[in-house]
Amino acid sequence: MQIDVFTLVPHAFAWMTEQRPLAAVLGGELELRLFNYREFTPLRAGQVDDEPYGGGAGMVLRVDVVDAALAAVYGGASGRRVIALSPQGRPLDQPLVEELAAEERLTLLSARFEGFDERVVEQLATESVSIGPYVLSGGELPAMVLLDAIARRLPGALRDESVAYETFSPELERGIEYPHYTRPAEYRGWRVPDVLLSGDHARVDAWRRERSRERSLH
Repeated sequence: MQIDVFTLVPHAFAWMTEQRPLAAVLGGELELRLFNYREFTPLRAGQVDDEPYGGGAGMVLRVDVVDAALAAVYGGASGRRVIALSPQGRPLDQPLVEELAAEERLTLLSARFEGFDERVVEQLATESVSIGPYVLSGGELPAMVLLDAIARRLPGALRDESVAYETFSPELERGIEYPHYTRPAEYRGWRVPDVLLSGDHARVDAWRRERSRERSLH
């Protein structure tokens, strides 16, 4: 899989390349390319944004700048899904993550401050995605969230059993994962449920499924 990220701060993604799950699949299952809008802008002095028409605070990422960047990297039509990270987009959930992880090529567009000129979303992107109903200072964190979520679905990112029974997995009926415990078995009077210490795998599995259902109902 190849994922391209267009951003004003490509160095912000550096830490991800050193950590699982991304580090485990880079150079194998995943090719990650980072592009800085400033390297492709047709404007002077590396300008990429401008004041909004109609007035108001903040700066808006220009449509001609984004278009120039896409044209420089892809030439004509790329045939790729181009996703603008935007609060107005389709809410990110696990089914969407799995859908995107099945793509061979994906492009992510991130902006800063007041976001994109709307023509970027309407004309240059194929769709937009939101990671939640709140405001951030830029699209880099949403892009990282999407990258992490996709990378962990790729072969070799995690052990197979790590993703088989997890939150939103089909095995748990798309519900919330059951609680986990580890040593010590008792701490300050707080005991691990006896069923988990029983060694009875059928009882453990039944207990976990029931706890998952209870959590999913809340």
